Amino acid sequence: MLSPGRYNSQADNILKHLMDGHSINPLDALEQYGVFRLAAVIHNLRARGYKIKTKKISNKRGKSFASYKLETNVVMPAARYRR
Repeated sequence: MLSPGRYNSQADNILKHLMDGHSINPLDALEQYGVFRLAAVIHNLRARGYKIKTKKISNKRGKSFASYKLETNVVMPAARYRR
């Protein structure tokens, strides 16, 4: 969850969530971080070199959605430092 007074980019928030070992789906991303387009954020993280697995999940009504999780035992890309 976001801390009061601390604002990071959507990608930073989602990446931290994944690096903490959690999976995330679009509803979680919207509720916890205000991210409406989780797939776009995941796409950008993958472009930066992060290995993220996608799992297709179906609910009781037959609707399907994606859940994302950071792959373990994978060397992470070098951190980009901001000025």
